[in-house]
Amino acid sequence: MIQAILVFNNHGKPRLVRFYQRFPEEIQQQIVRETFHLVLKRDDNICNFLEGGSLIGGSDYKLIYRHYATLYFVFCVDSSESELGILDLIQVFVETLDKCFENLCELDLIFHMDKVHYILQEVVMGGMVLETNMNEIVAQIEAQNRLEKSEGGLSAAPARAVSAVKNINLPEIPRNINIGDLNIKVPNLSQFV
Repeated sequence: MIQAILVFNNHGKPRLVRFYQRFPEEIQQQIVRETFHLVLKRDDNICNFLEGGSLIGGSDYKLIYRHYATLYFVFCVDSSESELGILDLIQVFVETLDKCFENLCELDLIFHMDKVHYILQEVVMGGMVLETNMNEIVAQIEAQNRLEKSEGGLSAAPARAVSAVKNINLPEIPRNINIGDLNIKVPNLSQFV
């Protein structure tokens, strides 16, 4: 089972952190730091598998990673997972991200975090691999994008809100309000609508 998926840059800044086992936030941060230091000190021409750190379970867990440009993609798995299968899964995940973002870069992970998480959920959910066929994953993402566009998406929400307020049928606003000796004159607000 997959215990965690971590993506961080060459400087150790986490860009995607997904744990499938409950850890307190302080421990999660320590795991990310420890994993970064374990992976960073390895040479590029060394095997992409290493024993898990002391915080995440030690020798019963493995860290399987790939380094692409400025990003490290690290999957922490238990001993029941195949190392080569997880390497292939990392490749599928990265290629899917690349296809969806048309030339993936670190900024895509920062500014489109919701879409990245959606893609990840199409591949892995609850620590179990759901789909490894990149074409099927991309088809599901495109279907989701079509659905969002047909509903107007979040980007159209402010325009819909303004339109709804303009269409509210309010009775005419009184121009003079008299309360006892108090006389209030309401300015003409039509210029603001």
